[in-house]
Amino acid sequence: MNREVFSQIPQVEKLLQAEAVQQLLIQYPRCLVVESVRELLDSIRLLPKPKIEKVDFSLESLGSAVRGLVSEKAQTSLRPLINATGVILHTNFGRAPLSAQAQKAMLEIASGYSNLEFDPASNTRKNRHSHVEPLLRSLTNAEAALVVNNNAAAVVLVLNTFARKKEVVVSRGQLVEIGGSFRLPEIMKVSQAKLVEVGTTNITNLGDYEQAVSAKTALLLHVHTSNFKMVGFTQEVLLSDLVKLAQARGLLTMSDLGSGVMVDLKRSGFDHEITPQKAVSAGVDIITFSGDKLLGGPQAGIIVGKKEYIRQLEKNPLSRALRVDKLRLACLEATLRLYLDQDNACKKIPVLEMLLRPLEEIDKQARDLMSQIRAVVNDGLSLSLVDGFSQSGGGALPAEDIPTKLVALHCPRMSPEKIAQKLRGNEPPILARIAKGQVLFDPRTLRDSEFKVIVQAIKNIF
Repeated sequence: MNREVFSQIPQVEKLLQAEAVQQLLIQYPRCLVVESVRELLDSIRLLPKPKIEKVDFSLESLGSAVRGLVSEKAQTSLRPLINATGVILHTNFGRAPLSAQAQKAMLEIASGYSNLEFDPASNTRKNRHSHVEPLLRSLTNAEAALVVNNNAAAVVLVLNTFARKKEVVVSRGQLVEIGGSFRLPEIMKVSQAKLVEVGTTNITNLGDYEQAVSAKTALLLHVHTSNFKMVGFTQEVLLSDLVKLAQARGLLTMSDLGSGVMVDLKRSGFDHEITPQKAVSAGVDIITFSGDKLLGGPQAGIIVGKKEYIRQLEKNPLSRALRVDKLRLACLEATLRLYLDQDNACKKIPVLEMLLRPLEEIDKQARDLMSQIRAVVNDGLSLSLVDGFSQSGGGALPAEDIPTKLVALHCPRMSPEKIAQKLRGNEPPILARIAKGQVLFDPRTLRDSEFKVIVQAIKNIF
């Protein structure tokens, strides 16, 4: 590097004396400002010669750059975004949005002390699961219930409790990967259970299970393949038949349902999803499912089943390591209470409301969004209403294309990738789809209050 150019880079202390940086020291912690100053100066030193020669080394210019860095660092890392993709349960976006009732319950419990493990009436300690267990029993008809921090944890806890160093029989067609490269065989290995695969990828019959059972077998595991669907020449064993076989051989049955849907979606034209209620009525001993998928609540692993087995799970030391905190319990309780009236749940729980929202209402939203955009940008921008499909996402209803209406945006002077990039750079970030050279906004996953943010962002871009 040219010594003359290098000598223009100010020392940290000198840049800290700049007026703009002094103002930052008043507003932000000193460590944050100093870190930003060092980061800026280090980045300048690493620039190639042609670029460093173009740097404005005035304290005013450098101070402005420091201000940008500090502002970026001061933002919370976890913050809201706007989902215009039409994927309702987007794992990367935090899955299920919470109902107003769940949000209110969490805020009330978070803001002070609570009766998490205390009974004021008797002045004694109580089990934290008592806040949700009666609701889960009532809604699923199970004898008992337990909640841990996610469904993978629930599966690990069950297998570790009842099948540690023993065999668990599973159909090959149900050896799913649940996302993030976490696979069922690996989860079973962590729980110290031994996997016994039966059948083929597409065909498993009751005889396959019968032949696999041995003196070392602990339970028969059914896994609902909620993140994919096989079609064509396929066959799987009914839960009720699996239960009969297990009972005849003195074994346990476990069903991992995944999505946790509590309402019969078949009435609304969707593929059949096994509900916890159906699994309980089939006689399954232990059932696990997620709280933040089609149930529409917080991340949680919910375990329901026969009382004697749930109580054994509670005694496993892992249950304490995997237990849920007061905020999730408050949120889950509020969500479950909405299911006491299923029609009300379908209106109040955002996941169900979005999933079941009529196409004519989506059409109205799309036209409203399109007219709002046209009101602020009417030159060089093509807008149209097109037919499309939303997705459930989150490993639920994998084969379902949900009809929707999309607002399609096209600009000849800017690529759709560039537009999408600028939308992601908005505050809050806006996530849309790209297809056929257009940026697509799906109102199914949008609230009407988010329209003005999208409109302002598009106005800023163009």
